[in-house]
Amino acid sequence: MSIRLYVGNLPQTFDAKELEALFTAVGEGVRFKAVNDRETGACRGFGFANTDDQKLADAVIEQLNGKDFGGNTLRIEISERKEGRSAAPAERRSGSAPTPARKAVNKVVHADNIDSESPDPRWAGELAKLKDLLANQKAAV
Repeated sequence: MSIRLYVGNLPQTFDAKELEALFTAVGEGVRFKAVNDRETGACRGFGFANTDDQKLADAVIEQLNGKDFGGNTLRIEISERKEGRSAAPAERRSGSAPTPARKAVNKVVHADNIDSESPDPRWAGELAKLKDLLANQKAAV
């Protein structure tokens, strides 16, 4: 079973070989993958390391957590899986997992016929609150 480690507080630009050398100094068998921004391709400041050995994972955390790397203090801990993800990663990528359909909402964003008697429906709730506040106020004379 693979142990997944969160590696955070990475510099925006760093040498991947230098980081891998840090992991290799602790022990062989640590694989690292940085998380990059989809649009710019730049590192988002974190990534994940995987290893098959629990003792090696503990050693990586013990030796590298809090260590300075590229001017930043590394944060390394065991990664927690997000709750609420029912589909396995392969099922999500292949598209076989059904996605819930969005509700069709008939919102009135713009109306051509403006009724001067009724308030804008987008602000009706706020207007009602203001009217209540004004009605409850008593002016000191």
